[in-house]
Amino acid sequence: MLFSSGDLPRSAIVTGMICSALPDLDGLGFYIGISRSSLLSHRGLTHSVPFAAALALVAALLLRGVTKHGVHLGKLWLYLFLATASHGFFDALTSGGRGVAFFAPFSSVRYFFPFRPIEVSPISVSRFFSERWRRVLASVFRWVWLPSLVFLVVAHLVRSLHDRPDPARAR
Repeated sequence: MLFSSGDLPRSAIVTGMICSALPDLDGLGFYIGISRSSLLSHRGLTHSVPFAAALALVAALLLRGVTKHGVHLGKLWLYLFLATASHGFFDALTSGGRGVAFFAPFSSVRYFFPFRPIEVSPISVSRFFSERWRRVLASVFRWVWLPSLVFLVVAHLVRSLHDRPDPARAR
């Protein structure tokens, strides 16, 4: 299996969680005057695949230097890349915004997926905690957390079946 329990140290798991949220730092652009047409605006450069690859590499190299676990650099990079890239992927499934610049800085074209079931969350905290918050949270639960939970359970079942000793071999 690609990532099994004990493969990644806690520091890598926490770093993956941080990497999955880090792309939204570009939301600060709303408050400091970055133009919506800029690649530095929301869902621009920090939501791109090249950014995810670069961030994952830097984070993996830093983690590899501080962790006591002998984690393979490629596996660590892949985990952190998937954690970071997932953010832009899910944003491209939302019902609002200007799309995601998946290929920035090489292209400024922004994309959405044809299927956009996730209710877009307002950027402002005060607008989030309005009448929309229940719809947004229900949508995220339905389209992100529930499928993730199902995937986790299925992966656990497959792993337990895979790791079960074969009685025919014991003879």
